[in-house]
This record gives sequence, structure tokens and C-alpha cells, in this order.
Amino acid sequence: MARIALFGGHGKVALHLERLLADAGHETSAFIRNPDHADDVRAAGGTPVVADVEKMDIAEITELLRGHDAVVWSAGAGGGNPERTYAVDRDAAIASMTAAQEAGVRRYVMVSYFGARPDHGVPEDNSFYAYAEAKSAADTHLRGTDLDWTILGPSALTLDPPTGRIEIEGHGASDKGQVSRADVAAVAAAVLERPETVGRTIEFNNGDVPIDEALDALR
Repeated sequence: MARIALFGGHGKVALHLERLLADAGHETSAFIRNPDHADDVRAAGGTPVVADVEKMDIAEITELLRGHDAVVWSAGAGGGNPERTYAVDRDAAIASMTAAQEAGVRRYVMVSYFGARPDHGVPEDNSFYAYAEAKSAADTHLRGTDLDWTILGPSALTLDPPTGRIEIEGHGASDKGQVSRADVAAVAAAVLERPETVGRTIEFNNGDVPIDEALDALR
């Protein structure tokens, strides 16, 4: 059994992930801002922890992470407000990486998006620009740490049922595809069990290859 610290614990991907981790015998501390979401987290098999990381400093986040075996970042400001997007998707995410280092939690899985990079190409007048900038900065920072990181880059997210099948960039996937949130959660659960995915950025969408088989092909 492992203890997983999950930021963004009431998100749609996160709730799927909590169920998968519980089924695998792991314990998940699901960090949420709104205490009204605690029952949903419990129903999914996670342990709700009310913590607004946007307002916490590194020392406070470090205390949250102590005693865990891995961190999954699946939090986000949800768009619409550039200032809050930078505060959550960039600044709080980076703070969580520093906190993980200080707490001695080596494994870190970032849920990003397909195409997140400094040359993302999103125009400044596009409402997606702040998110693209924030995720690029967070991912770049993570790659520069000594954490055992994996970055997941799913394409456009859907609410479709899980398929258990994906395509990975370099193996047929493109950023014009789609992937269900349930399958994103399944990929996150799978990479947590796979040390060979450390130091990898995995961009993917739904496809024809079973998730385990697709990840095996990266070896």
C-alpha cells in the first residue's frame, strides 16, 4: 500500500483516480478547497483534506506532504481568471514541487496537457494563453528538479466512459485527439506503479492500444 497526495481532489480526473487507487489498495489524501466536497471524495475512496494550496506557503504544503509516497498534481484554477490561473496552475504547482522535495516525497506525477511547452503557440489575446503559460512554466520547473517526475499530457478531455485504450505521441497520437477523463486517471494510476516512466513526458489520447501495452512500448 502506498500513500498518495492528490492535489485537486474533487476534480473529475481526481475522483476517477481515487477510485482506482482505492481498488488497488492505496490510500489517497485528496486536497480540496471546499469542505462541501468531502463526501464526494469519501465516496470515491479518498480521504478528504481541506487545504487551499493557493493560500498556503511552502512550509505549510510541506507539512501536508510528509509521510506520503507520491504526489499527483491534478489541480487547476479552471480558467477564466488569468491572475488566479497563474496563482494556482503555476505558482502553487511549483510550490508543491519544492514542498515535495523538502518533505522527502520523491515521486511526482503532473497532469498537464498535450502541447504544453514554452513555444505553445497560443496567442496572447486567446483566453487559453494564461493557462498555456502557467502549465509551461510549471512543467519546465518540474523537469529541472531532482524529483522522480512524470508529466502526463492528455489531449482534449471528454466525459466519455473509460476505454482502457490510448495512443501515445510518437506512436500515432496527435494533439487534435480526445481522451476521456477516466482514461487519464487510469494512465496516472498506471505510471505511479511504473518507475520506468520517471523522467518522461507522456502525451496521449484515446486510441486502440491497451494502456499497459502502450506504456510498455515506452521502455
